[in-house]
Amino acid sequence: MAKPITTKGGLMRVLLGNTAEPVVYTAPCGLTSKSLTLSKGLEEVMIPDCDDPTAIDWVGRDAVSLSMSVSGEGVLAQSSVEAWLDAVESPDSVPVKVELQFPTTTWSWTGFMHIESAELGAPSNTGRVTGNFSLQSDGEMVRTSAATTP
Repeated sequence: MAKPITTKGGLMRVLLGNTAEPVVYTAPCGLTSKSLTLSKGLEEVMIPDCDDPTAIDWVGRDAVSLSMSVSGEGVLAQSSVEAWLDAVESPDSVPVKVELQFPTTTWSWTGFMHIESAELGAPSNTGRVTGNFSLQSDGEMVRTSAATTP
């Protein structure tokens, strides 16, 4: 049996972009857990059986939209606080790049996202302050792939 090629969690990166031209992306420090969700909006329609009008209809589904959401959590690094707060306080979506790096190929999604929420917490008086962030796509997130460079 062939073993699957996998990757480490640190090679999935969420990067926020600036307003420079071209955009410069940097990964805010501190995220130790990240999640990427790709969603397809569906519209349902009932498909009748034309030969047997008393038969139960089957549900047909048509794709009507695509969406991407990203979440991340971890320790709140001082170097990242301002980037997260600026992005969540912005009335406009911000440039975002999500990278998923495997040994031979790196996939990237690039576009604009709203920082939907930023939850900062202190689990105890002696523990580290944590950050939990949720991002939602604002328009198309363009997927590309390229050979991974060492």
